[in-house]
Amino acid sequence: MKHLLTAAVFLGLAPVAAATEINVSLGPDFSEKLAEDYGEREGEYLAGRVRADLQRALDKSGADVARVDVTILDAKPSRPTFKQGGDEPGLDMHRSVSIGGMKLSAVSYDAAGAKSDPFEYKWYESDIRQAGLTTWQDARRASSRFAARFAKTLD
Repeated sequence: MKHLLTAAVFLGLAPVAAATEINVSLGPDFSEKLAEDYGEREGEYLAGRVRADLQRALDKSGADVARVDVTILDAKPSRPTFKQGGDEPGLDMHRSVSIGGMKLSAVSYDAAGAKSDPFEYKWYESDIRQAGLTTWQDARRASSRFAARFAKTLD
């Protein structure tokens, strides 16, 4: 019991890292592509994934930023989206494969509001044999790589 109480006191005294505000928006061309081809819900999924990857990378790096504004400029699925499957009945949702990936840009701001240089990153799978097994696997890989590289530039 004594050890449990001691651990609770130390945890209470440990500094709590301030959460970085991460805003993810969709570029106008990509928003149009979502509305016409992929489906609006896919944009929400990708934005959530980018936000989570970036928060994890910033926490790991210990970077001291107050806010990050990210824009998804483009994304391509590795497999058909739900909307594509509905719009094109002949499309095989399980066997159709394409080269996916994502292009993003970001700017960070410190507590005083000073803006960093814009950071842009894109990654698309180059080998169809390595295409993702899920709809957005290649885009998720691009998001993870983007987050790690962006956090590294803030050190």
